[in-house]
Amino acid sequence: MLIPLIVACALFMENLDSSVLATALPSIAASLGENPLRLNLAITSYLFSLAVFIPVSGWVADRFGARTVFRAAIAVFTIGSLLCGATDSFWTLVGARVLQGLGGAMMVPVGRLIMLRAVPKAELVRAMTWLTVPALLGPITGPPVGGFLTTYLSWRWIFWINLPIGLLGILLVTLFIPDVREEKMPPLDARGFLLSATALTGLMFGFETLGRGLLPNSAVAALLIVGAIGSGLYLYHAARHAHPLIDLSLLRIPTFRAGVLGGSLFRVGVGATPFLLPLMLQLGFGLSAFQSGSITFVSAAGSMTMKMIARPILRRFGFRRVLISNALIAGGSLAIYGLFRPQDSYALIMGLLFFGGISRSLQFTSVNTLAVADIPHEQMSRATSFSSMMQQLSLSLGVGIGALTLHLTLAFAGGRESIAAGDFTPAFAVVSLASAASALIFLSLSHNAGAEVSGHKLFAPTQRLRQGAPLEADNDNPKDQRNAAE
Repeated sequence: MLIPLIVACALFMENLDSSVLATALPSIAASLGENPLRLNLAITSYLFSLAVFIPVSGWVADRFGARTVFRAAIAVFTIGSLLCGATDSFWTLVGARVLQGLGGAMMVPVGRLIMLRAVPKAELVRAMTWLTVPALLGPITGPPVGGFLTTYLSWRWIFWINLPIGLLGILLVTLFIPDVREEKMPPLDARGFLLSATALTGLMFGFETLGRGLLPNSAVAALLIVGAIGSGLYLYHAARHAHPLIDLSLLRIPTFRAGVLGGSLFRVGVGATPFLLPLMLQLGFGLSAFQSGSITFVSAAGSMTMKMIARPILRRFGFRRVLISNALIAGGSLAIYGLFRPQDSYALIMGLLFFGGISRSLQFTSVNTLAVADIPHEQMSRATSFSSMMQQLSLSLGVGIGALTLHLTLAFAGGRESIAAGDFTPAFAVVSLASAASALIFLSLSHNAGAEVSGHKLFAPTQRLRQGAPLEADNDNPKDQRNAAE
């Protein structure tokens, strides 16, 4: 499990940095003499780099070697962090964030690709549990860490904290990560690269600013229209290109289709939570940033608990049953968050957040593993780029939907500026419905979907027994031959 741990540490650094900046924006703005709203460009510039470079990450890893690219990505991200902390002007901060985004765009999907190629399928669930931890810990620990560093040290340390982590990551990658590359590579789909960059930039910026008052409504609409047009042009291009940058043919694989599409719908609720929950605790409850972060941190403990039991759960019940039932449970827990009130016991709130962390961690582990369960080796790099792109897009969509619903709730309440805890109830309800609706996509899975990875082999004998058939393996079925041999 050494390789998954190395990759997980790098992904934690990226996820922590993505969430920690929002807490420190007012302090950074005061230090640089800028308006805090204008400084939001430091966040969107990072998203720009992700949108542009994530789709090409798989091709670059195959062309130049996964270890080489992963190590270079960590180095670029670390250098970008150093420059962010040393900046003394608005535009140099934006430029440094673009550089960080380039490193992050390569670091996340290439890190997952390294792990998927190095870990046997039988160990994939266990390895994926490690990769879900940084995705859950980053947004949860970001607010308290950012609040502490900004309050007691300096906002510059929210970037400089990445330096020792990055240097250690470069050393560990050099020592322990194999340099895997493809021998025969198709040419880069340059036109697809430009179209996907246009589509993702428009969609991610549009979703990120939707309902937040950061841009005029006309500008947000223009971004979404450009993104939609770019997406349509890319679909037309990909259908006619022999080696498209984003390989839509992967959606023909049932487990990949369910993992990516169902997982993306589920992440709408998860993406909105780090935005809505701290706002509710700070504006609706009157807590400080550090206090609210200290409460939400308990979700991380829940996710760590699930890390130890996800594998036996999937082995016992299989992907289909776990994903359907847990999507409803996790969606319901998000709706409950909207019912929190200042007079509620903090112990009760933290207990419910702990349970929510458990359910979301199980769902992350399940969908991430299912998506790659049946991917051929030669298509693994394209699959990781595709799934990473969809993850970023759905998380941004979740923030946009949550912000828009909150904005509309306040508008219907007369446009008042003060926000009460009850104003967040509709927003949590909407995003929880999106997460719960992912269960409909998982209904299409076969009962033994991903069984080779999960180890779940109870369905086939049970089904034969119900049909009055003997329990022996069907020697004419290659899958049964393999199971019998095992």
